[in-house]
Amino acid sequence: MQSTADNYKKQKNIKDGNYSMIYTRHLEKRLRDLETERQLIYVERMKLEQKVKNLRNELDQLNSLPLITGIIIDILDDNSDRVIVKCSRGPEYVLSCSYKVRKKRLTPGMRVALNERYLAIMELLPSELDPFIKGMELIDSIPDITYNDIGGLEDQIREIREIVELPLKKPELFKRIGIEPPKGVLLYGAPGTGKTLLAKVVAHETEATFIRIIGSELVQKFIGEGAKYVREIFDLARKKAPTILFIDELDAMGAERMEDSTSGDREVQRTLMQLLSELDGFDKRGNVIFIGATNRIDILDPALLRPGRFDRIIELPIPNEKSRESIFKIHTRNLKLEDKFNIKKLVSATNKATGAEIKAICTEAGMFAIRREAETITNEDFNKAIYKIMKKIEVNPSKSNLFI
Repeated sequence: MQSTADNYKKQKNIKDGNYSMIYTRHLEKRLRDLETERQLIYVERMKLEQKVKNLRNELDQLNSLPLITGIIIDILDDNSDRVIVKCSRGPEYVLSCSYKVRKKRLTPGMRVALNERYLAIMELLPSELDPFIKGMELIDSIPDITYNDIGGLEDQIREIREIVELPLKKPELFKRIGIEPPKGVLLYGAPGTGKTLLAKVVAHETEATFIRIIGSELVQKFIGEGAKYVREIFDLARKKAPTILFIDELDAMGAERMEDSTSGDREVQRTLMQLLSELDGFDKRGNVIFIGATNRIDILDPALLRPGRFDRIIELPIPNEKSRESIFKIHTRNLKLEDKFNIKKLVSATNKATGAEIKAICTEAGMFAIRREAETITNEDFNKAIYKIMKKIEVNPSKSNLFI
């Protein structure tokens, strides 16, 4: 009887011990879960605190007074503590600088931000340059062409190399002789004679920065905007010096000024006057060479053509027979031609053709060969191309063969 009671008591203790162990394990698991949950809540709390901090900073910025832009006109002392600033609203002020701005070197012409309430200089701003102007600079997109890709124009190439390449590559020659290097050259001639092509070659052959703009791009509808573009273009050219500045279609903004002009004409004249000032004004142009190109030199303003602005004016004529042969050789050197190809007949059949037209003729002749699914380009293909481009043929091609 005593043994039975002891067994019961022993079994009861074992059950109580098992229950206690299971409960302990349950509590430990619960504790681990709560610890994991605490860590997740802590991470979420940190994220929310950072978000609250960002929102407060944004709210402070929205509640702060806006800054006014201005331009430094003059420095009143060596420590740059007091300066004269022309505010964007119009008037000029004598202002003091904040401590962080005072440690930097200030110069006239710098753009600054002013506190609206106290008109103190709070920070320096980057120089103002229109994105339209920044996009004109050519660096990676300089064409990969050389003087060997130009047919004829030997005299013109020699002249432009003297006026563009020599001042940049060998300035000591001009110092030794004692003359100022030329600063401007004007290319004029019929469309397609190679004016823009020459500028592309200059961009490739020189290591200078090349900036190309179209004259019509400078003609703007708002008063003063075109003149502002011209001023910023020359500022960019001076900063990037040595620089070659090429303006194509110069007649779009450089036409002769008339007395009976409209408001639109007067805006074009303002742009022209700013260009004249930059070409030959009080501010030195620096190591900047200006190249202009036009098809209508007869309508350009006389002030633009005088020496000192354009030191050399170069005419690009219609190619003669020798030049046309040279141009044909350049554009056909990579073409697959038939054995009996006769370049002399092409030269005689393309009298008064420009270089651009000769290039188009070679391209069209290749297209006719592709339409026939031929391996080579024949004289007949060139006859058809001449007929299409110039409406002039050596042998009248059959119209049934012109198209597939």
